[in-house]
Amino acid sequence: MSGPAASKKMSKLLTQVRERALAYPDTTEEFPWGDRALKVKGKVFVFMGDDENGHFGCSLKLPKSHALALELPFASPTPYGLGKSGWVSLRGKELQKAPFGMLEEWLDESFRAVAPKTVLKKLDAAEEVATKKPKEAKKKPSAR
Repeated sequence: MSGPAASKKMSKLLTQVRERALAYPDTTEEFPWGDRALKVKGKVFVFMGDDENGHFGCSLKLPKSHALALELPFASPTPYGLGKSGWVSLRGKELQKAPFGMLEEWLDESFRAVAPKTVLKKLDAAEEVATKKPKEAKKKPSAR
């Protein structure tokens, strides 16, 4: 996942995960060390990119799902000591077949693990509004 990430054509999966990640409040995209990193208030919650074969890969902080994720064939502890802090790297051909919903859940877990409480309040409030059903309009009595 190294190289000039900003200038490469993105795989479909990278595009989907990137769009989902950028939908979180206060999220920015940066390119440290040539890799794509998405941050909330300056803190990285996902590193991602495509490898030389065009396969998507990412590293996420998974404090709750860490052990479960590591049981999958495409997951390993993130190098540079990050694995000790719950970071998991997902790579390889098998990852391309993983359910997108699982990746979304892990992206959300990672975002929530690093986001400040003020941002989480904003996110939860927006989600609450989005899931509320509109109040039924009061029915007017029929005129007879």
